[in-house]
Amino acid sequence: MSEQYSPTGFRVLPPVVKHLLIINAILFLATFTLNRFNIDLSDYLGLHFFLAKDFMPYQLFTYMFMHANFEHIFFNMFALWMFGNTLENIWGSKRFLLFYIICGLGAAVSQEVVQFIDFEMRTDWQGLAILNDGMREVLNTWNTVGASGAVYGLLLAFGMLFPNSRIYLYFLFPIKAKWFVIGYAVIELLSGFFTSGNVAHFAHLGGMLFGLILILIWKKKGKLYGERGF
Repeated sequence: MSEQYSPTGFRVLPPVVKHLLIINAILFLATFTLNRFNIDLSDYLGLHFFLAKDFMPYQLFTYMFMHANFEHIFFNMFALWMFGNTLENIWGSKRFLLFYIICGLGAAVSQEVVQFIDFEMRTDWQGLAILNDGMREVLNTWNTVGASGAVYGLLLAFGMLFPNSRIYLYFLFPIKAKWFVIGYAVIELLSGFFTSGNVAHFAHLGGMLFGLILILIWKKKGKLYGERGF
């Protein structure tokens, strides 16, 4: 089936996308509200490095609903709506939610692996006992937030299902979805290796990688388009 497939009953704001938007917005507002009472919600729900004292397993899930600032949440939620509404209409809500969560979890695992490599490069690895107070403080500051990993998975899925669809850069310049996805992947890879900063580039790539694996599995089973089951 080609990218011209159009499901019946297309909804501009399907239920999972709608509820994800609401949950992210509520937690964003809660974060800034609780900050006034010296409660850092991002510290509890953001993803800490697994060797840090503040790490909790549930953070592998909750981090994807937290955001650092308005620009961060705006662009993530815009991309969630832009690509997610089409994918949910085609896949159905259950499959779409499964895909979104797996991409988010895959991004979290990828970020933890990259941080562990960074950790080993910073220390003479002989066990945790060698860590000094300064290094422990560094570990505790590694805190990842944002839906970007899951959103990058949606971007990849859209590019694979609709490779020749037009995406408008800055609402002006048309580009085919497949080139848009490839371009973003290359930028993230190069940025991950050659830039420094607070952006989790390898988490983005991890979301795309786990999304790719899941799509290939569905494609092999003949359930890439239109099937509502798993």
